[in-house]
Amino acid sequence: MKFGAAVLRSYESRFDVEEVTLHTGPGDGEVLVKIAGCGMCRTDLAVRRSAGRSPLPAVLGHEGAGIVEATAGPDTGLSVGDHVVLSFDSCGHCRNCVNAAPAYCDSFAALNLFGGRKEDAARLTDAAGTRLAPRWFGQSSFAEYAVVRARNAVRVDPALPVELLGPLGCGFLTGAGAVFNSFGAGPGDSVAVIGAGAVGLAAVLAATAAGAVAVAVDRHPERLALAERFGAVPLHAASADLPGRIQGLTDGGAQYALDTTGSAPLINDALRALRPTGHLGLVARLHTALPLEPGALDRGRKISHICEGDAVPGLLIPRLTRLWQAGRFPFDQLIRTYPLTRINEAERDCEAGRVVKPVLLPEGKER
Repeated sequence: MKFGAAVLRSYESRFDVEEVTLHTGPGDGEVLVKIAGCGMCRTDLAVRRSAGRSPLPAVLGHEGAGIVEATAGPDTGLSVGDHVVLSFDSCGHCRNCVNAAPAYCDSFAALNLFGGRKEDAARLTDAAGTRLAPRWFGQSSFAEYAVVRARNAVRVDPALPVELLGPLGCGFLTGAGAVFNSFGAGPGDSVAVIGAGAVGLAAVLAATAAGAVAVAVDRHPERLALAERFGAVPLHAASADLPGRIQGLTDGGAQYALDTTGSAPLINDALRALRPTGHLGLVARLHTALPLEPGALDRGRKISHICEGDAVPGLLIPRLTRLWQAGRFPFDQLIRTYPLTRINEAERDCEAGRVVKPVLLPEGKER
């Protein structure tokens, strides 16, 4: 089977949209999905800084959504014609998977970041016959088609705009899941969100949907304006006495804070802004040491790393689409679409902060 896909050949090169060949269709428990749209996540772009750990050349993309075109095996739970959102891969049988924590799967790194399963190695090639890593986050959906395991494909209402739903499988899942799952925020709680990018703004949307007070911190006025539109109190990251400002807006301290920046100074500001028993969640990878100030974790305060919003995608993605249908999670306002052929422009706009969430459309239509 031949189709178009965006191939990244080296850590420094641009994406090239070219014809690729899928040599084997879906195996037992897998489905073939025609991709309607795929979000671009900063994790895709971080491959360039992965120091050779992620195999190249590869087809990236891990926020895909589309329509099932073929299934294999009787136990997929999906049918041809189903609309699906694709999320991260997991083994399904390790201790964390069976305890409803698939984001902490024992095989998460191998399945999603560092080459996938050995049986996939020769599955996808370019026109010259060169092997392409085919299962980035279990999907490789910067393409017209993707083969995925049914366990990481979530059926959604066909009345929804499927081409826009892909970011619900990772970026928006992470921000919203942190608020709903990791924090369990509700009415009367307060959530300080540090960094108003795609993950942070999804957290703002979730906090306001949960009835919590939201404070959004960022350096970009346009991002702060978006957060304010969604019900958050905006604060510039360079504000004098940022912890004190947050405490003043949250009745003495935020119960929850979510850092999406990985900045050690901002993380310490967030810790100082917490009330006793407060919880700080980190979603960005730290690239430097994180020195904590004396007393930072006194009086029941805690800090944890949150992966994929502590979500079971099959439960959270339908919840988010229901909230969107009710007008309470307007994630579509964070999206700008690009034809797949303009993937390099989308990357530049994403890196420059000109767009919150790019979504690539293989058929070239823009919205």
